[in-house]
Amino acid sequence: MSLHCQKSAKGDKVNTHKFKADIHQDREDSEAMAIEPPFFEKYKAILQSSANEKEKPSTVEGFEELELPLIDLSHLNLGPLERQECIEKMGQAAIEWGFFQIVNHGVPDELLNRLKQEQIKVFQQPFDKKSENNFLNLSVQSYRWGNPLATSLRNLSWSEALHISLKDISKMDEYNKLRSTIEEYAEKANFLAQRLAEYLAQNLGIKANYFQENCSPSSSSLRMNRYPPCPYPSMMFGIIPHTDTDFLTIVSQDQVGGLQLKRNGRWVSVKPNPKALVVNIGDFYQALSNGVYKSITHRVIANQETGRYSAAYFYCPTYETVIESCSKPSLYKKFSFKEYREQIQKDVKATGDKVGLSRFLL
Repeated sequence: MSLHCQKSAKGDKVNTHKFKADIHQDREDSEAMAIEPPFFEKYKAILQSSANEKEKPSTVEGFEELELPLIDLSHLNLGPLERQECIEKMGQAAIEWGFFQIVNHGVPDELLNRLKQEQIKVFQQPFDKKSENNFLNLSVQSYRWGNPLATSLRNLSWSEALHISLKDISKMDEYNKLRSTIEEYAEKANFLAQRLAEYLAQNLGIKANYFQENCSPSSSSLRMNRYPPCPYPSMMFGIIPHTDTDFLTIVSQDQVGGLQLKRNGRWVSVKPNPKALVVNIGDFYQALSNGVYKSITHRVIANQETGRYSAAYFYCPTYETVIESCSKPSLYKKFSFKEYREQIQKDVKATGDKVGLSRFLL
């Protein structure tokens, strides 16, 4: 073979390898795109409108990073003084912050890691499959993304979620590993949430069995969140500012960070602690406590480089439960979960945002 032919053959071989590599990369890029919700297509008008403005609005301003109050639940098993001190510390955090973080909470790390791995598998499925009405045999709209009522970047959430009402878990027969993991986690989270709610109730004089009577394991829900990398992190949120409706929320999050809360009139960033679970007060506990405990507005900021995962367990009463303040004079008129949900749906449809407890002020 001539030198020219040798070079040509070698070049063809290199070009063939490069061609195959390009095809492989294109396939990977295509598969990656296939899992993503069509944010750009859905919100094209909003994004174009913002791009055409002379000065792009900055949705996310500078902020300070703080650590939430840390509660070590193992102190509940020590002497009576340590136990009471732990309960009082929890109550103080609920009053001053509306948020705290807990360690030695009884939920095994192995279970939390398994839940996250199952969560990743769910969100790595093609968008076309995730958006099917019977995805995982769950109720319609269990899978959700963005904000269908968004009118501006201010109320656009760059995220996707699987919101599972725990009464629907039995429908997931074909997905045994995911179902068993969620069932195991929900059992642990429900037990933990009930304990926390009862400890917090001690500071208010609420009867000990209030939550046992009004909350059942099937009345709560689990929301698994994924926040894809966002090309415009300074202009929109991972999740828009909101309060939670429930009594308590228990959040497992990764080390990426992004959770922010409103404190003393300004936004602060929560420093992630991979060894802790985050707990926050919901609207129902604020109403039940007559405003003593605070349901704080919070949000998740978008990240341009790194995706983020979290799982939130919402400790809720049954739909018929009537929420009434524990002391007089009451700040809020009494209302049922059903009435509150219906009011939220009306407000979201009319304004794009949840109004919340202020609708029920006396």
